[in-house]
Amino acid sequence: MQFDLTILGSNGAIPAYDRHPSSHILNYNGHLFLIDCGEGTQFQLNKYGIKRGRLDNIFISHLHGDHYFGLIGLLTSFNLNWREHPLHIYGPAGLEEIMNVHFKHSKTQLKFEIHYHPIVDDEPRVIYEDSFLQVETIILKHRLPTTGFLFKEKVGLRKILIEKINEYGIPFGQIPGIKKGADFTDAHGKTIPNAELTAYPHTPRSYAYCSDTVYTEHFVAQVKEVGLLYHEATFVDEHTARALETFHTTGRQAATVAKQAGAKKLVIGHFSARYENLDLLLSQSREVFPETYLAIEGTVFEI
Repeated sequence: MQFDLTILGSNGAIPAYDRHPSSHILNYNGHLFLIDCGEGTQFQLNKYGIKRGRLDNIFISHLHGDHYFGLIGLLTSFNLNWREHPLHIYGPAGLEEIMNVHFKHSKTQLKFEIHYHPIVDDEPRVIYEDSFLQVETIILKHRLPTTGFLFKEKVGLRKILIEKINEYGIPFGQIPGIKKGADFTDAHGKTIPNAELTAYPHTPRSYAYCSDTVYTEHFVAQVKEVGLLYHEATFVDEHTARALETFHTTGRQAATVAKQAGAKKLVIGHFSARYENLDLLLSQSREVFPETYLAIEGTVFEI
């Protein structure tokens, strides 16, 4: 099944050098999840050909504007386009109040339902679950209550071996049970163990989104061996003191988290507007974790 990430916005609080504030699209087999919605997000959706009508779940990490200022515009566009099916928004409790104040004073009557899911940031919690994916919060350390999000694919059913179906004459009606772990008894009363009939499903994939945070290692165990880790990397080493002061992270620190977690790949973003050229940020990160990549807008990362 398809599982990939598209970068829509990669800059910090101030848009600069054609880089927009934070926004990602996670695509799981055609189901789209929007993660943060900085200013300009709907322009980026248009630019990269992402169909907003397939978007039913939005996750907002915290209430600094560069992570949600694009949300009101997006919701208004949904309304103008006669969206009718519900939308689920997961974010800080204050987000619903902000949205409602806008709708009240703009006299906006939505044609679709919004289901707000307030996030409690005291400990990691599962906030979304369907047949294939589970999403849990990652508790970060920033100037406001902030959570990241860990998207984890569920373990699939075992794969039945085609040659064993033919060899033992397994009826079609028994295949679902065998995929769930059942043994098979043939016409002669011989029991064939499930381990002979099936193979392991693919290893579950995962994506962790760690937005604004000061350098911390307290969530490393939670994202252990994650397939793709996004971690903010606002500053280069020269500005480590500024990173600490503003509760942000350097590229080298983000790479340290990825190395300790045993991540397969690291994507860094939330770049400071002071840097037009990002080569130094990338090189400092790769000194610690070679599989580091920049969150260049429009880039698609497979998970």
